[in-house]
Amino acid sequence: MTNVVSSGNDGRQCIASRCTRATADPERVIAAARAWLGTPYHDQASLRGVGCDCLGLARGIWREVVGPEPFPIPPYSRDWGETGPREVLAEGARAMMIEVSPAEARPGALVLFRMMPRAIAKHVGILTGPDSFLHAYERLGVIEEPLTRSWRRRIAFAFLFPQR
Repeated sequence: MTNVVSSGNDGRQCIASRCTRATADPERVIAAARAWLGTPYHDQASLRGVGCDCLGLARGIWREVVGPEPFPIPPYSRDWGETGPREVLAEGARAMMIEVSPAEARPGALVLFRMMPRAIAKHVGILTGPDSFLHAYERLGVIEEPLTRSWRRRIAFAFLFPQR
């Protein structure tokens, strides 16, 4: 088992396998995520039933499960092939959530996908089962689909929602 050090929204650091911070109930996270099914895709939006992108979906789940968003999200690039020295999305999640290794990610976890080799992680999904996940996808909106080998190999980071 790989342990990942994470500091969450309460400022404490923990190692995932020995973390004393409470995590949100995975069933509650999954139910909140599934409530977004069918929401149309809309870049940089986060309104259930109206429109969202993958990050907007995660933001909406956060609001329902954890509470108000701790800071406004600045505009971001849609370029899935973007490269650079910083994993900005992972750094933001790491500041608010409990990081686990992708191998330890279970249903209810937020996962970040690296869509192209050497690119930064820029796509977000929620694991809904051992072999399924939910995400907002351009032209399809919020969908739940199988976590195929192709999707699984793209997971770069995984995080658990903290308890409210």
